[in-house]
Amino acid sequence: MHLTLHADYALRVLLYLAANPDRVVSTGEVSDAYGISKHHLVRVVQGLGRHGFVEVRPGRSGGVVLARPPAEISVGEVVRHMEPDFHIVECFDPSTNTCPITPACGLIGVLHEATRAFQATLDKYTLEDLVRRSPRKLSNYFLKPAAGAAGAGGA
Repeated sequence: MHLTLHADYALRVLLYLAANPDRVVSTGEVSDAYGISKHHLVRVVQGLGRHGFVEVRPGRSGGVVLARPPAEISVGEVVRHMEPDFHIVECFDPSTNTCPITPACGLIGVLHEATRAFQATLDKYTLEDLVRRSPRKLSNYFLKPAAGAAGAGGA
């Protein structure tokens, strides 16, 4: 399985928020912490907000916070909402499938089973579990903004 950057960044945003639970965090700060595009993160945060994972607080002192406690945010739920699909091979999508052996292929069932197992494993863990499983304090590993960097600013 390969997650899109959108789902990957969504999980990173949630981990950052879980590691900073007592304050509103700007997307610029998250962008600086991971060294990734703020423009892309804004779209990710909007999606997380639409699905009820984060609360976006507008305005100059605005930003983003978790909408629910980390123990109530399932990793599997996040991935299912943030991934466009789980079509790991062409034949998973009948509308675009051109494979001539699909009706007789034994691989399809195996790959569907593997996909279900992947999703079931993600469903066993919450955001809180991920933070607890970290052998070290996550905040020690976020990138530090350069002096004078403009990481502050609303969501």
